[in-house]
Amino acid sequence: MAFSDFWSPRLKIIVINVARSALAAFLNYFSPRTLSASNRPYKLTSVRPSVQTDRNGCATINRWCGRLLTYFAFLALVSLSGCAGNILSGAGPSVNRLTDQDTAIKGNYEIIDLTANTIGPYLRVTEIEASSQISVPVINEILLRAGDVVKISISDSAANSALFAPLASGGTVFSNMRLNERGQVKLPYAGVINAKGKSLDGLAEVIQRQLKSYATDPQVMVELTGDLSRSVLVAGAVKAPGRFSALQGPLTLLDAINQAGGPLLEPHLVKVIVRNGQSAQALSYEEVLAGKNLVLAPRSEVIVERARRRFVAMGAVGAPGLKDLPSNNPSLLEVLGTAGWLRENIADPSGVFVFRLDPATASKEAKATVFRLDLSSPAAVFLARQFLVQPEDAIYVTNAAVYEWQKIISPILQVLILGNTVNNASIP
Repeated sequence: MAFSDFWSPRLKIIVINVARSALAAFLNYFSPRTLSASNRPYKLTSVRPSVQTDRNGCATINRWCGRLLTYFAFLALVSLSGCAGNILSGAGPSVNRLTDQDTAIKGNYEIIDLTANTIGPYLRVTEIEASSQISVPVINEILLRAGDVVKISISDSAANSALFAPLASGGTVFSNMRLNERGQVKLPYAGVINAKGKSLDGLAEVIQRQLKSYATDPQVMVELTGDLSRSVLVAGAVKAPGRFSALQGPLTLLDAINQAGGPLLEPHLVKVIVRNGQSAQALSYEEVLAGKNLVLAPRSEVIVERARRRFVAMGAVGAPGLKDLPSNNPSLLEVLGTAGWLRENIADPSGVFVFRLDPATASKEAKATVFRLDLSSPAAVFLARQFLVQPEDAIYVTNAAVYEWQKIISPILQVLILGNTVNNASIP
């Protein structure tokens, strides 16, 4: 906080005059005339911090030390006000410095006072309306691929078959038959069969033809039990990440996320990325819930991560720091509530600022804007309820002038108390 913001010219003149008087008194007291042998009560060279020192001399020294401590405190404040730009502690600039037009021009930012006439372009947007549209998966024919796992059941209607069990007893079952990297599967008597690109019925027909030479009336059934090639991977900020099967039918985006246990964060803080090897798409989870559900292509990957929807709270607020926005459409009133509201004992309600930097695009340059809201006005509460806070905004509340004066006066009072203590110690 700049000391000059609270240091009026009139007050500076008064303090300088007091300091000059103190310095003159100091010089007069220790001048050669006053320290002559006839006037001085003691010799400077004879003063020692011991019990034998003259009582009156010690009292005089103590009184002057107390006065000098006070005078030097004023002199230090005067010199610091002229030599140092910021001698007071603080979390940011003062109201006067922020609203100064010359400072704004040098800093290349625009100052906007939020009123009923200026808040129009910065109002909160309407909430996302729920859509009546639903995602209807298209059931396509299953074509086998490398890595799929099938269950093959073979039976023979002939009563005297020695190779395969009859259908009445369930036939002969070959479980967990995984297609190799070339999409092939190997069966007894049928040999190596190329199953890649075939449907389940198509593979059954091929096996049946291969077994005609070994069985009287072979019956073949093929069932898909593992579909690694069509499964969907869900990773990131979900309760149970993993790979999920589409055996029950094609998965939608909500299906996959729900099977993974759902997001760990609130919907407005969740970002979903879907990629399928050909394209990638980023969605807000709230948009997905509102109706933008997708049917996932086989082997898709779904990444659920924290959306960068944050703001910074600074200055005279209850809980400063980096925080998540409280909703998808947050108002300044909500954001101040998240930051613990204004600190009643030090905050200046007329100095509530929002710093915003609109990034540069191909058609425009980056633009810095500082919004100011005077919360000392009752109408400002309604304005704060309508003003939209965007991600990466910085909320800053300045200190009250009284609090800044307390920071100035406190060290002076401490010096005065110390000087008074020294003076009291000099009394016999």
